[in-house]
Amino acid sequence: MEIILILAAIFLLIAISIAAFVFWIMMLIDSIKRKFKNDTEKIVWVLVIILTGILGAIIYYFVAKRK
Repeated sequence: MEIILILAAIFLLIAISIAAFVFWIMMLIDSIKRKFKNDTEKIVWVLVIILTGILGAIIYYFVAKRK
């Protein structure tokens, strides 16, 4: 019984990790393709997403994508 719970926890962790990575890639692609007021803003967002990982992607989603 304990093995099943451990395997389920590992599977859940892997699934969440893959979903987070896909979300990060989607936000990175969106920031590269999006038309910003100037190129500096685009460069800043791309660097924020790359350097801060999933946290930067979440910030980008709520600040820039959902305007």
